[in-house]
Amino acid sequence: METGEKNDNIRERPFNVIAAIGAELDSQRQQAENIPAQSGMFSVKTANLTIQEAANRPNPVPLWLTLWYQGEVCCLFADSNLGKSIYAVQIAAAIAEERKVLYFDFELSDKQFQLRYTNEATGQCHRFPDDLYRVEIARDCLCPQDDFENALIMEIEQLSVKMECKTLIIDNLSYLCMTSEKGEDAGRLMSRLMELKRKYGLSILILAHTPKRQLNMPITQNDLAGSKKLYNFFDSVFAIGKSAKDENLRYIKQLKVRYGNFEYGSNNVIVCAIEKADDFLRFVTLGHAAESAHLKEITEEERGRMRNEARTLHSQGMSYRAIGEKLGISKTTVERYCKQ
Repeated sequence: METGEKNDNIRERPFNVIAAIGAELDSQRQQAENIPAQSGMFSVKTANLTIQEAANRPNPVPLWLTLWYQGEVCCLFADSNLGKSIYAVQIAAAIAEERKVLYFDFELSDKQFQLRYTNEATGQCHRFPDDLYRVEIARDCLCPQDDFENALIMEIEQLSVKMECKTLIIDNLSYLCMTSEKGEDAGRLMSRLMELKRKYGLSILILAHTPKRQLNMPITQNDLAGSKKLYNFFDSVFAIGKSAKDENLRYIKQLKVRYGNFEYGSNNVIVCAIEKADDFLRFVTLGHAAESAHLKEITEEERGRMRNEARTLHSQGMSYRAIGEKLGISKTTVERYCKQ
C-alpha cells in the first residue's frame, strides 16, 4: 500500500506565493536585525520563517499505511518467530510497485528466502516487483572484524547512492550495532542513520527484536530490546504482538508517530493471520480490535503469586519500577500490591 510516485518522485504541492513573499520579508528582517542565519552548528530562523519555508516543500508521503512515512527512520520490532521479516518483505513488495527498494536481509539465506516464497505443491516461485532488490553479505566478503558496524553502514550508504535508491529496509538492527543495548553505542548508530537520512533524503525501516514478554501485558516502548535511546531517536515505531487468545493470530500496534494520524494504538490494533496464498507468505488483515482483547487474563492465583513476590522484592530494597519490569506488570500495580 504505497502512495508515492515512480523513482521517488512525490506529488507536487502548489507553490504558495503568499508564503514565499512572507518568507522573503522575514528573512530580510532577520538580516536587518543582524541575527545570524547560522551560528556554528546551529541554523537560526524565526518560527514564522520556518513555517513559511516548509510550506512550499511537499508533505511526506505514507509508505505503509500511517505506520511509516517517506523521509523517516522507522522501527518495527517483535519477539522471535512472530513474522516481522514476513511482514517487512510484504511492505517492501508493496512499495516496490512504485519505487526502488533495497531490502538488506541479514537473517535468511537465499535458499530459505526462496522456499518461503515458493508454492510447495507446484514449485511455482513468487514473482516480486522488478524494483525490489534483496541484499545480503557476500560469502566471499572479507569483513573488517575490528570496525564491522561502521564498515557496514558505509557500505549501505555507498550502495544506496550507487543504485539511486532512497527506500531501505534493514533486517535487522543487531547487524548494524552489536552493542545496541549500550546507550553510547546506540546514540552513535542513530546519529549515523539520521545523517544519512538528511544527506540523501532516505526512508529507512529497521527491524529489531524484543525480549520474551508477558502475554498479559500490552506492548510498550520498553519492549524494544536494547537502549531506550534507540526509541527516542526513531521517527516512528510499530510492533507485532502475538494474540494470547489464538496462537495463529498476530496484531500490529502503532507506538510512535511524527507525521499523520495515530490510528493503530491500543484501542485499534490491526488483527492479522499469517497465510500462504499460493507462493506468497503474507499477513492477511482480519479486522481491528482493542489490544486488551488479545492479552492473557491473569488468574487470581497468578495475581496472588505476583503480589507476594512484589512485596518480597520491595522488602529487599528493589524499586517499584524495577519490580514491575521483573514481573511484567506496571509500576502503579506494584505500588498498589505493596501498600495493600
